[in-house]
Amino acid sequence: MPTVLRVGPYRFFFYSGDRDEPKHIHVERENNLAKFWIDPVRLQKSIGFSRPEIIRIMSIIEEHSQQITEAWHEYFGH
Repeated sequence: MPTVLRVGPYRFFFYSGDRDEPKHIHVERENNLAKFWIDPVRLQKSIGFSRPEIIRIMSIIEEHSQQITEAWHEYFGH
């Protein structure tokens, strides 16, 4: 599970088995976990995050979308 980014309490990462799905990123903080599609950024599922926190995380993903996309291609290929 390569970590792509850490911002505040959030860790953004991929699972190695994610190759066959559209580009997405997983986010965790403590026992909370969420999955976001990258292009466009939208929530796929969330366990434990509040709505304001989801909005904050989406903003972080949008701000770092190029870095996340590059990491996806580097890890999984095009």
